[in-house]
Parts: sequence; structure tokens; C-alpha cells
Amino acid sequence: MTRHFFGYGSLVNRRTHDYAPAHPARLDGWRRVWRGTGLRRFAFLSAEPAEGVSIAGLVAEVPGGDWAALDRREAAYDRLPLAPATLAAPVREGVAIYVVPGAPEPVGEHPILLSYLDVVVQGFLAEFGAPGVAAFFATTEGWQAPVFDDRAAPLYPRAQRLSPAERELVDAEIARHGLRRIVG
Repeated sequence: MTRHFFGYGSLVNRRTHDYAPAHPARLDGWRRVWRGTGLRRFAFLSAEPAEGVSIAGLVAEVPGGDWAALDRREAAYDRLPLAPATLAAPVREGVAIYVVPGAPEPVGEHPILLSYLDVVVQGFLAEFGAPGVAAFFATTEGWQAPVFDDRAAPLYPRAQRLSPAERELVDAEIARHGLRRIVG
């Protein structure tokens, strides 16, 4: 029975959910990817199989196996089972991952929401420190999409307040990767 999920984006940020217990984990043979779809103007962060790559995230329990709330939160995604051999985590059996289904659209036409990226980086910083943030950027594809700066009026429904140091870290990573920033 599937009772846990592997979160690799906003679900790494414990401020965005109350699923517990949650444990840092590594998923082998997968990478993150920004995906454009016809569902909305902005890119989704998804995951896909990729040989030789591992991504960090959290494995958390879905209380009572009641997936309804999490499925609503992740409505644009399909929930798929993970092979236990791919996980390095305290829990390896009965773990699911959410992925965006279908053929991707050109990601450059679907900007990355800065308020979403802020949440993801904040979560990785809290769980894995600055090296975890660097690894997040390194194990994610699709950075050719522009970053839509909605920080002053966040569009992401689970946007979080960042400390000045957290904002500086996100902005430094955007600059370091040469990402184009557009103002909302």
C-alpha cells in the first residue's frame, strides 16, 4: 500500500504542508525538469527518469493513506509508484512521486514563477544547506525559461516570506545561472 510520497520541489519546504513524519531522501535515476503545458502560462516543476542522476528531496507519510488533499494540491500531476531500489530513504516501500504527464511544450514559452522558486530554494536551504541549493539547480533541466518576478505580489498560492539572506541566495543563483528575469 502506498502511504508516502517523494517531494522534490515545493514539497521539500515543510512550511507548505503538514505531512509528517518527513525525512530527507535521495532518488536515484531521476532529475527535475521545468515543463510547459497547456494548463497554465507558467512552467511546472516535474521529474523524469535520467540515468546517472540523483535528486534530493523529502519522503513523507500521507496520514492514513488519504491522498485526496495532496492529489488536489498536485492536480496537474500524475501520481506514480516509485521502485524501492531507486530510493535512499528511511522508507523505501510504498512511495509515490508526482510528475507532469504528456508531451512537454517549449519551456521558454512558460516562465518560472519566482514566488514558486523562492519556496523551493527556501526548502532546500532548510533541509540540505547551501550545497543542497546548488545541487537543486545542477540537477534541474529547463533553465532556459525566463523567471517571472512576482515576488512583490506572489501568484504562487503557498508563497512564503523569505529572509533577506534567503532572497539574496535565490537572486545570486538566478544571476549565477544567467537566467533572464522578467518583471510581473
